[in-house]
Amino acid sequence: MQRAIQAETKPPESPPSTIEEESPEPDLPATELLELLGDEYTHAVLEAVLERPRTGAELVEATDVSKATVYRRLDRLQEAGIIGARLKLDTDGHHCKQFYPTAASVQVGLEPDGFATSIESADPRGDGFRASDD
Repeated sequence: MQRAIQAETKPPESPPSTIEEESPEPDLPATELLELLGDEYTHAVLEAVLERPRTGAELVEATDVSKATVYRRLDRLQEAGIIGARLKLDTDGHHCKQFYPTAASVQVGLEPDGFATSIESADPRGDGFRASDD
């Protein structure tokens, strides 16, 4: 069974305890994006982030994937423009990043010189991200 990921909104509004970070423009070659999206650990991280925004530590716990692997996938997903991060402020000074989905869809096309991909940002008028089975 394959799992399709659909999104229909922007990330939840930032509560006062978070600070949005600048998201770089997506910059990942099509073949690397396809490889990333075909990875089982990427699937686990994406599914957990689609449930709700999470910190890296929460993702490690939710996915049962090693800390190093989770952070490598988060870096690549941010580079691809599929997830974003914001700084979650803690009253005791232990601030951390919280990750959330930013893409509504990823499209792959075939062109004479190889693959082409496009990532559509989430619709700001939507009502929430969801994962669906296809």
